[in-house]
Amino acid sequence: MEILGTTLRICVDDLDTATAFYEQLTGSTAHRFDRGGVSAAAVGCFLLMSGPEAELEVLRKVTATIAVNDVEETHAKLAAVGAQVVAGPLATPVGRNLLAVHPDGSVFEYADRKTSS
Repeated sequence: MEILGTTLRICVDDLDTATAFYEQLTGSTAHRFDRGGVSAAAVGCFLLMSGPEAELEVLRKVTATIAVNDVEETHAKLAAVGAQVVAGPLATPVGRNLLAVHPDGSVFEYADRKTSS
């Protein structure tokens, strides 16, 4: 399993204000989208999320999103080293993902850019 990068997840009250700050900080233009009642903006390595508190409460439990080459391969590696996959692999608009709990209790999303065939 090769880790290609990490996205830091940040829940914010005011998505527009936060997006402007992170665009200035990174020099990147935000990619904005909505999913499940949550509005999000991907800016550089940051994923800003805003929405109903009930949705954000769940999202705050995920420490980071880790980009990998292949979610299926990652699933096998995680299981082999003692992590518990609690959701997925699932198709998303940009690839596949899964959620895993590491033995220390940390929760991570692992994502690839492969579409389901």
